[in-house]
Amino acid sequence: MFRHSVLLKACTRARCRWASTIIKPWYITTPIFYPNAVPHIGHLYSLVTADIFARYHALKNPLRPVSFVTGTDEHGLKIQKAALNKGLPPKEFCDAISLKFRKLANEADVNFTRFIRTSEEAHYTAVQHVWRQLDKLGLIYKGSYSGWYSITDECFYTDSQVVHIAEGHTPARTISKETGATVEYSSEINYMFRLSQFREALLEHYSSNPESVVPLAHHSHLVSILQSPLEDISISRPRSRLSWGIPVPNDPQHTVYVWFDALISYLTAIGYPWPNSGVSQGWPVDMQIIGKDIVRFHTVYLPAILLALKLPLQRQILAHAHWTSSQKKMSKSLGNTTDPFQAIKEFGIDSVRYYLAKVGGRFQDDVDWSHVQVVKHDRELQAVLGNLYMRITSPAIASRMAPECSASDREPFIPLLEASEALPSVLSNYMDKVNVADALEAIMDVLRLANKCLTDAAPWKSSPEVARASYDSCLESLRVSGICLQPFMPRVAGKLLDALGVSPAERSWIHGQMGSIGDVVAGVRLFPAVSK
Repeated sequence: MFRHSVLLKACTRARCRWASTIIKPWYITTPIFYPNAVPHIGHLYSLVTADIFARYHALKNPLRPVSFVTGTDEHGLKIQKAALNKGLPPKEFCDAISLKFRKLANEADVNFTRFIRTSEEAHYTAVQHVWRQLDKLGLIYKGSYSGWYSITDECFYTDSQVVHIAEGHTPARTISKETGATVEYSSEINYMFRLSQFREALLEHYSSNPESVVPLAHHSHLVSILQSPLEDISISRPRSRLSWGIPVPNDPQHTVYVWFDALISYLTAIGYPWPNSGVSQGWPVDMQIIGKDIVRFHTVYLPAILLALKLPLQRQILAHAHWTSSQKKMSKSLGNTTDPFQAIKEFGIDSVRYYLAKVGGRFQDDVDWSHVQVVKHDRELQAVLGNLYMRITSPAIASRMAPECSASDREPFIPLLEASEALPSVLSNYMDKVNVADALEAIMDVLRLANKCLTDAAPWKSSPEVARASYDSCLESLRVSGICLQPFMPRVAGKLLDALGVSPAERSWIHGQMGSIGDVVAGVRLFPAVSK
């Protein structure tokens, strides 16, 4: 793989176009969402988080393409039952709800490059190919499997992974320790995957790569799990119980287990099985965004399959926390979900993206969706960013500016200009540490400083030279902030940069420190006139 610096030195413009086709794309994925009901705010959170990182990397290295995959995981017992309750064939049921997930991504300005559905023919081919490869290696066998099964999680749990509880006067029930979902004991003949063979290799990988799973708490927990033996796992269900899914190759009486099927989608989405002796279209994935309740699937099961296929493991897995409602996890079954379409309609997508990133961008602790707090953050955003642009481009300042000003007139604005110049570097440091919230806060700090400098200078009543210094300095801070805001709020950032006359060719990360302002349009409202 060529390094970016080598490309810049070695390629002419024409050759760069050729070279970009052989650079491995920066590959990011969201969870493949389970469409047994309409999407909620947690789905939007995953989508927006992935989109922020995808846009950031595209801006930071324009020569390297970004591959961004999302989609829907459409097989399994939950889908089969939900479709039956609606009186629809499973495929027809999935067609309708999958469309809502795609619509949500589009309305949220999520710039995915591939929306995969596990009901696609190409995915059937990929899953059955993987199955045959594992079978050839002797890693699949048929046996009697007993365990605690969760319809909600679509998976079996061992005795050590469940807990028996009693709630008041209700009968005792058994739940998964990891997800809290109710489980029932079940025994059946399944195909098994020899997961036990990969414990040492997985432990070595994670011990040697402490940043491969973030936040750190998930990595530490994973390493502790791998200190103990792994049990082989079921990867099929009898077709008599589960008919909606991919048939097991050479055994139509069994269906490929939904989670096994879904995990392969990250390979299917970039053309697996790859031609040309296994040359991929972007594997390994550079960042996988997942919810904290599916860590085991992505950090143990999928990597074991990848090791068996002799494919590189994922470079980084971000396991984010959950959004809650009244401090309870949002759940379709509990009926306490927030409608993301309604939130977008009420506040606008930029304010919703801002809130999700600002409040949920550290990923460690669950965060509560609060209408009151969304209103508060929306008003803050409009006051700090939208009002700054209106103030600095007002006729009161423009009508009295001098053509130029002296160094002494600019002196009060030196801290602002220095903070603006440093902002892309500060932001990159946070983003590379997977801290979206503080990255966004760094932009807001610069904008707050600009507002303070403007208020202190009072250019509407100071000298024409001070008015010029105020104008130039604040517009430069807005230009840099606009470039840095593009991953977080692409629509408002684009509107701001357009108003500043910033050329589309000067909006990549490097231009944060070496760009220019064109013809400025005064009076542009970046947000709706009436605050919620």
